[in-house]
Amino acid sequence: MPDGYRRDLPGRWQGRIIRAMTNAVSFVLAHPRFLAFGAATAFLSSFGQTFFISLFGGELRSAFGLGHGDFGAIYAVGTLASAAVLIWAGRKIDELDLRLYTAVVGFGLAAACVVMAATRNVAWLVLAVFLLRFFGQGLMSHTSASSMARYFEADRGKALSIAGMGYPLGEAAYPVMVVLVVAALGWRGAWLVCAAFMVVVTIPVVGWLLKGHGERHRRHIAALAKDRQHGRHAVGWTRLQVIGDRRFYLLLPAFLAPSFIGTALFFHQIRLVDEKGWDLTVFVATYTAYAVAQAGAVFATGWLVDRFRATALMRIYLLPYAAACLVLVLGSHPAIIPVYMVLFGIGSGVVAVIHGAFWAELYGVAHIGAIKAMGTALMVLGSAGGPVLMGVLIDAGWPVSVQALGCAVLFVAASALIAAIPVLSPGPVSRPPPETPVTTTPA
Repeated sequence: MPDGYRRDLPGRWQGRIIRAMTNAVSFVLAHPRFLAFGAATAFLSSFGQTFFISLFGGELRSAFGLGHGDFGAIYAVGTLASAAVLIWAGRKIDELDLRLYTAVVGFGLAAACVVMAATRNVAWLVLAVFLLRFFGQGLMSHTSASSMARYFEADRGKALSIAGMGYPLGEAAYPVMVVLVVAALGWRGAWLVCAAFMVVVTIPVVGWLLKGHGERHRRHIAALAKDRQHGRHAVGWTRLQVIGDRRFYLLLPAFLAPSFIGTALFFHQIRLVDEKGWDLTVFVATYTAYAVAQAGAVFATGWLVDRFRATALMRIYLLPYAAACLVLVLGSHPAIIPVYMVLFGIGSGVVAVIHGAFWAELYGVAHIGAIKAMGTALMVLGSAGGPVLMGVLIDAGWPVSVQALGCAVLFVAASALIAAIPVLSPGPVSRPPPETPVTTTPA
């Protein structure tokens, strides 16, 4: 490399970063409400995410006399049930007005918070977990990613990255708030506060953010019709056609690994803190570092997806997760907490954008709700298995740090499997799928 070119590299990258930030700002100014809708629904999904529910893990185990494996099993049952229903409910976003769909999901999540606050036995706890996972982690995140992937094509990466900022925002704000509210009102009172927040504040705000969506959807339907007239078959893959694509099965291990392993580590984070001898307050405070790292990764990945495509990035996107797991093996010094959190945050940010984009890139957007619902259901299935398996191993005497080494190996193996796929490009492997009707959601 010539010396002059090498010296100019920092300036070149600085210029690219400035241009990317300028384009992002212009993009936000052009679509402020709809992008805010995507971020808001991602933010609200936190109520059903593992990191949020696990903050109540100690109180729930104490209230119902549960061990780590017992609580993991209950969590798995509720999560598996939510995944089963999600396959049906997720596709409804292709058929219903997005405003109605989002309102139903919002009120359902508020009801889930009330059920958790009122639960008095293990059966009700299973129901509460099911509702939180179904309406929160499942449908809220599904609504955010599906709507961004559907209505933005050329700027899909930027849209998903901006909407994805809702995830780190929730992960930065909620843990500290939960600790404070639980200390003041107890864990049941904290869930009632969440329900009130949903009904009084967020559902009306989200409805306002979707003002004018009818015209947006009409433009989308017209664009799909134009693509079909020009023979762009990739807009119309159905869920059955995706199931018949052999690449789908080769991608599954990498797609499921973040939810399977990441959920398990978050779910048993209190156990990890105890094993390492860390202060819980210090550990929770590093969620800010996690959120900042995730936000930065979300923004950078959105730019990279628009430049190189999500399908190209999937070969390396799990490596930050593998590095985070290896950090846990290094020791117990408190200094590794922010390193672990930052690496895990980068991994979460990358995954949030890649998972939202690659379904649309490979299989089109005409049936993105049904296809992504299947993917989300599989992800939820993975998130159900991870906590129970790790909980059983904990009860059997396996430290979380030892299990983390195996997790790192699994991340690397899944990445290697993607690298072995001979063809990973948009569209079908051999021939286009047959024509399928374009959905005309009422608006």
